[in-house]
Amino acid sequence: MDTEWNHTTVLLNEAIEALVTRPDGHYVDATFGRGGHTRLLLSRLGPQGRVTAFDKDPEAVAQAARLQDPRFSIRHQGFAHLVELAPRSATGLLMDLGISSPQIDNPARGFSFRHEGPLDMRMDTTRGESVAQWLSRAELGQIAQVIRDYGEERFAVPIAKAIVARRQERGPLATTAELAQLVAGAVKTREPGQDPATRTFQALRIFINAELEELEQALEAALDLLEPQGRLVVISFHSLEDRIVKQFIARHSREVVDRRAPFAPGVPLKLRALARVKPSAAEVAANPRARSAIMRVAERTSA
Repeated sequence: MDTEWNHTTVLLNEAIEALVTRPDGHYVDATFGRGGHTRLLLSRLGPQGRVTAFDKDPEAVAQAARLQDPRFSIRHQGFAHLVELAPRSATGLLMDLGISSPQIDNPARGFSFRHEGPLDMRMDTTRGESVAQWLSRAELGQIAQVIRDYGEERFAVPIAKAIVARRQERGPLATTAELAQLVAGAVKTREPGQDPATRTFQALRIFINAELEELEQALEAALDLLEPQGRLVVISFHSLEDRIVKQFIARHSREVVDRRAPFAPGVPLKLRALARVKPSAAEVAANPRARSAIMRVAERTSA
């Protein structure tokens, strides 16, 4: 069990205030984590309300099993599986993206360059390939592309070359410390206050968990899942995620007119953008990991 690894939920009250429109609704928490949002959500619902949660992480699912509430259920799945829920069955959908503090702080999970641990980074440790396994076989061009595209790292090629050279000389990387040290040697300059390994670790984590692809699938599923006036609330923590969410909401918040038939009725908008919220200065001071969070809120139209 991982009870010693604590997690502070970001934008807790703001998210639930934006999400809940009626106490008897069905709400979906697509990223249960350690249940901060879900617990507050349940406290705002009446006897007829219910919450369905999803999470890839078996440790999160184990924590959810402790939540003894007949209105609550948990699914050991990523939020790409939102498509399995009935259309127009959700009053609200919450997605709190990224990784949780227990995942970062537990060295055994291999997410952090600050702690020595196995180079894993899988959110679901019961399936799939670890970062170490992928790096042991990936070609130089593949590694460079992942680090560049998902980490926005301008030293992606030197880092990839260093990884491949290390593999050829001394065998594959096995630990977070080995990777962090190797990246530090390949990255010549870095933004003040940022560890040289930050972008590379982010990139490999996003890639190995297919985070951006799954986010795009989940957002599309939300259009069918939400009932009219149902709320979509998404909290992201880096620009790649937020860009996808922002563009998705914008794309479905405007009426589309076919230029070939300008007098034909336009395709009606499916969402109405409601808000963009950032953590308060007080929240960031209390929880520095909240500093990059952005919450976007939209409402499903009746179209």
